[in-house]
Amino acid sequence: MLFRSKQTVPGHVMITGASSGLGAALAQYYAERGCQLSLSGRNKSRLDRIAQSCRDKGAIVEATPLDVCDREECEDWVRKADDWKPLDLMIANAGISAGTGNGGETEEQTRQILETNCTGLINNVMPVLERMKSRDKGQIALMSSLAAFRGFPGAPAYCGSKAMVRVWGEALRGELAPRGLAVNVICPGYVQTPMTEVNDFPMPFLMSAEKAAKIMARGLARNRARIAFPLPTYFAAWLLGALPVGLTDSLLARLPRKA
Repeated sequence: MLFRSKQTVPGHVMITGASSGLGAALAQYYAERGCQLSLSGRNKSRLDRIAQSCRDKGAIVEATPLDVCDREECEDWVRKADDWKPLDLMIANAGISAGTGNGGETEEQTRQILETNCTGLINNVMPVLERMKSRDKGQIALMSSLAAFRGFPGAPAYCGSKAMVRVWGEALRGELAPRGLAVNVICPGYVQTPMTEVNDFPMPFLMSAEKAAKIMARGLARNRARIAFPLPTYFAAWLLGALPVGLTDSLLARLPRKA
C-alpha cells in the first residue's frame, strides 16, 4: 500500500524537543487543529508551560520530560504513547547546536552534538518505526537543516549531524514508501529560536518559529520528501554543496564562527 498525500489533520502527533523553538511552535500549530499530542523535552518547566498552552487550545496533551540520548527511556515513552493512541505523525525535532567560535570544537562538544542529533534521533525514531510498520501506516518527519548540504568550518559537528539526518531520512523514505509509510526531511534556514539567539552574525531571511511551523506542517500534509526553506537560502546551500569543495573552501573560511 502506497502512502497517499492528503491534507488531513493527523489524530496523534508526537514531537521531541517540544519545550522551545520549532518543537514548541509545531505543538502550538497542531494544538489549534485539535490533535492529540505527545510532547517531550529536557526542561520540565518549559515543557509544562507549552503543554498547558496546547491544552488551552483544546488539544489532549501528554508531556514527558525526556533525554533523547537515553535509549530505554525513549522506547518506554514511545510504547506508552502509541498504546494510548496509535501515532499518526512523529516529528523528531530534538537537537543541539554549537560551533568553533569559542576557540575551536572540542572532543566533548563534538561527541555531545553527534550523540544528541544523531543517536538521540534514532532512539526515538526506531521504536516509532516498528509500531508504524506493524500497521503499514504512519508518517515520520526528521529535523535536518540547510547546514546539511555543505560542511561549514564554523560548526563542523552540527553540519555533520544534520547531513546524516538528511541523507538517512531520504534513503529511509524510499525504503518505506512501499509499506505505506511516509518519511519527510525538514531543512529549515535561520529561524528565531533559542538556538539562533546566540548567533552574533547576520542571518539572512530570518523568520519566526510560528511562520516556519506553518511551512513545515503544510509540507508534511502534502507528503513532500524534502521541506527546505526559505527558497533563496536553500538555493545557496544547495549550490555550495554542489560546487567542488576546493572552490568554496576559501569563501567559507571567511564566514563568522558560531559560538
